[in-house]
Amino acid sequence: MRKKIIGVLGLGIFGRNVAKELSKFDQDVIAIDINENLVQNVSDVVKKAAVGDITDIDFLKALGIGQCDTVVVATGNNLESSVLAVMHCKKLGVKNIIAKAKTKTYEEVLYGIGASKVIMPERDSGKRVASNMLRHHIDNIVHLEEKLAMVEFSIPDSWVGKNLIQLDVRNKFEINIIGIRKKNPSIIDTHIDPNKPFEADIEIIAIASDDTFEKFDYLGYLK
Repeated sequence: MRKKIIGVLGLGIFGRNVAKELSKFDQDVIAIDINENLVQNVSDVVKKAAVGDITDIDFLKALGIGQCDTVVVATGNNLESSVLAVMHCKKLGVKNIIAKAKTKTYEEVLYGIGASKVIMPERDSGKRVASNMLRHHIDNIVHLEEKLAMVEFSIPDSWVGKNLIQLDVRNKFEINIIGIRKKNPSIIDTHIDPNKPFEADIEIIAIASDDTFEKFDYLGYLK
């Protein structure tokens, strides 16, 4: 599956977190900020890092922002800069634009000029925003501690009709399946017969030991 190209415009704490999280999962990130020190902070982990003005459409075009699948406008303190960046991304043909806002008023303005989604730092962490952009099957992740999470995901098509023994998910994806349930709201069934084939239209609940399973899903390896 083709990697996503994602632009991150503005490299404050939020923007840096988004850029680093996306890069960790092997996405092609173009990171931009007018502050050279902030750019240097991510230059060793992103595909391309550049110092410049995100309100300059010619600069954005030259860096390839028009080729991005998604752009995150992560500078939320200056409404004028955010508005211009969103407008420029739309002119360059970016279909999915996520913009950061510091107030509800900013949020309304950014939606009004065409942002696909507006996030607020007190409501959406950088890691969560990056995770939501990359997911295919995963519906929910609850981080129990630093290296351990409970994951709920829709069953991949290739798993339907196969049982736990055949799938060997513990070795392939480093997860332990602890329950299943129908997609319509229902209780979790923790009694899983390892010899019974999985049906379509179920949700699977599993414990994942690290980011390995997320990476398989984000890169589209679960089909």
